[in-house]
Amino acid sequence: MLGVQGAKAPGGFRGGATTFLVLGAFSMPALAQPIAPITATPLLAPSVQQQQPPAVMQAPAQPQEVTPSAPQPMQMRWLPQGSAQLQVLDKVNAQNSVLTVKVGQGAQFGSLNIQVQACDTHPPDQPQDSAAYLTITDSHADAPGFRGWMLANDPSLSMLEHPVYDVRVVGCKA
Repeated sequence: MLGVQGAKAPGGFRGGATTFLVLGAFSMPALAQPIAPITATPLLAPSVQQQQPPAVMQAPAQPQEVTPSAPQPMQMRWLPQGSAQLQVLDKVNAQNSVLTVKVGQGAQFGSLNIQVQACDTHPPDQPQDSAAYLTITDSHADAPGFRGWMLANDPSLSMLEHPVYDVRVVGCKA
């Protein structure tokens, strides 16, 4: 509680009374705990399950410890593809183009030279994403370049930082 000296009391009296303000206590939310993946256990028919009547059941000799296992992460796989689809934007002229470049070849857009070394996608049973390994150079000597992987679903993770051009991976095709 916090006391405020000389504050106006609820009845309009202003004297030596102290008005108390109640500050509520707020609890912090609990941190997220990893959840084990959901698995399906087949249910067996009652005749197949060997059950003993409750009166005949015996207690186990020693208590068994059950240790929870950590959830296993999904193995993400990448499948190589034959060409990359790139979206290139000229920010000065507002010119937008989608280029299809075969792996091992290059393309020219304005002063940019874009080489595609690889383009991979996730298989259909995994979350859709594409990644391309690009080498981007500019014909201007002082302009920045790029070499590395670009992800279609997370373009801000690895991107070309150029004052005039913006390059993004749209996807990969066979």
